[in-house]
Amino acid sequence: MAARNVNLVIEQNVDFEATFTIKNANNSPLNLTGYSALAKIRKHPDATKYTNFVISFPNRINGVVKVALAVTSTGTLEGGRYVYDLVLISPNNYKTRPIAGNVLVLPGVS
Repeated sequence: MAARNVNLVIEQNVDFEATFTIKNANNSPLNLTGYSALAKIRKHPDATKYTNFVISFPNRINGVVKVALAVTSTGTLEGGRYVYDLVLISPNNYKTRPIAGNVLVLPGVS
């Protein structure tokens, strides 16, 4: 499964969430029962500093996964461009990267 490019916009100092539906090659939803996941945002792919997204599965059977950052995390991000990805880990420990992309962090005013 090749990574689908999905670019995100995150505003500083407010909560953020994005929901994705992961699909099989035949375009049917991937059943995510038993899966775990990780997702990180970095300034560039080789950066040692990163922020972890909080991951949840609102509807595992229909392939729905959500990534989120609380205000405490978005407030620590400097305005600018970043990269991120989502890695799924199957019950038999097979790792795939279904979603990846760029992130634009917008500075807050209030």
